[in-house]
Amino acid sequence: MSQTNISSFIWSIADRLRGEYKRSEFGRVILPFTVLRRLDCVLEPTKSAVLAEKAKREAAKVNPEPFLLKKSGQLFYNTSPLDLKKLMGDQDHIGDNLTSDIEAFSPAVG
Repeated sequence: MSQTNISSFIWSIADRLRGEYKRSEFGRVILPFTVLRRLDCVLEPTKSAVLAEKAKREAAKVNPEPFLLKKSGQLFYNTSPLDLKKLMGDQDHIGDNLTSDIEAFSPAVG
């Protein structure tokens, strides 16, 4: 597939996903969600280990951050049990859950 065809294909999908958003608003919505999804994908393999480590260190009343960074294998982590896939499963609380998930990223993400 040529570069032009790929670009056209991506924009055709974007137009379908855009829904209620005006074209000028689309970038303000899609880019942040693309970044969030990428962060989710990077952290997915270590998510359960990070959550277990957080519980363990908090029970011991120890600052969990250095341990969570080590468990995540990245320069950041997320301590929310949610991810974008799970957020979609609870449409009634998606706004609150999304805010909670974003706030659970380590300070390096902010």
